[in-house]
Amino acid sequence: MSRPSAVAGAAQALQRCDELARLTSLSGGVERVHLSPEHAAANALTGGWMAEAGLAVRQDAAGNLVGRLEGARPGLPALVLGSHLDTVTDAGRFDGMLGVLLAIEVADRVDASALPFALEVVGFTDEEGTRFGNALFGSRAFAGRVDDGWLAIPDRHGVTVARAMTDFGLDPARVGEAARRPEDLVGYLEAHIEQGPHLLDAGRALGVVTGIAGARRFALQVTGRAGHAGGTPYARRRDALVVAAEVVVAIERIAVETGTIGTVGRIRAFPGGVNVVPGVCRFSLDLRAETDEARDAAFERIDGFARELCARRGVEWSWDEFYRADTTPCDPALVAAIEQGVQATGDAEPVRIWSRAGHDGMAVADVTGVAMLFLRCGNDGISHHPDEIVTAEDVAAALEAFEAAVLAVAARH
Repeated sequence: MSRPSAVAGAAQALQRCDELARLTSLSGGVERVHLSPEHAAANALTGGWMAEAGLAVRQDAAGNLVGRLEGARPGLPALVLGSHLDTVTDAGRFDGMLGVLLAIEVADRVDASALPFALEVVGFTDEEGTRFGNALFGSRAFAGRVDDGWLAIPDRHGVTVARAMTDFGLDPARVGEAARRPEDLVGYLEAHIEQGPHLLDAGRALGVVTGIAGARRFALQVTGRAGHAGGTPYARRRDALVVAAEVVVAIERIAVETGTIGTVGRIRAFPGGVNVVPGVCRFSLDLRAETDEARDAAFERIDGFARELCARRGVEWSWDEFYRADTTPCDPALVAAIEQGVQATGDAEPVRIWSRAGHDGMAVADVTGVAMLFLRCGNDGISHHPDEIVTAEDVAAALEAFEAAVLAVAARH
């Protein structure tokens, strides 16, 4: 019996994306969060598809879904293919899920008995951090990087990670058993939608990821002096919001000039009266770049501008860094395999691109080499939104490239 074409495999993967999208806690939209009933249903449904493809299926101690095909002999180290099954609130239906489903299609197509390694497919949980605000829980557990303090983090209803794990049927004291050893792994490959417009603008279906952006997140504050809106002359105002607004504009300017990405997503003035000059302004900054050096240099410029401005305007400047994830470079040998896979689709000079978004590979890189295949997003590259879209033709090309990349790793192993 001949195996199904890539077109048929792509059609099946897209149909399954639709089925997973129906597993949601959000009326009229898609939301599937860590350790929820929808998470359990997604693992059960996807596990069934893994079993149909011949994989031995289990759920690990962190709630990740794992399927395994033995290679030329039992017990070989594994090449892992995967992505995540959880979503943001009001999500699209391809972010994460399509990568897991393409991995299952690859496992169904290859002759695993001829591979010099085992092949595993992983559907990670909690990549997004939607419920508990602490992203990459599943892949961090996979890499043996779970901090015990994370188990005490509550969701908005006061349910802690530990309690949610217990309710889910997991033992929080055994979460460390999800950790994998480097010697048991060959590497990690992930197919994922780009979540941006760069491939779309380039007119290319696929891209080879060279690295995953490192991010730093800050709570910024300008402290001035509150005063009566009518009674305080401009010459005597120490308006924290006006100064913060100048900093926000500077953040965009510096980001553009340095090729980094700076985003202010929250801003709030205090005391908040319509007839009161703001005395304090607090706002956020998410700063990303292709390299840690570029990101850090951009923040030095932002900090320097803000300090000079605040000194001139008679207000105080302060900041607190509450999140840091350094850049994850992709493994050169695995990148070459992804590139060879894209070339197998007829693209002689694949586009190389760095990921502006975070992915499970950032955590998995602590335990094995990682590489990623990007798939073009339509609709102006929009993602994390119901209008997220891909084409069947691009999905078929991604399946061909992903399978060819696995075979390229096998040839070099």
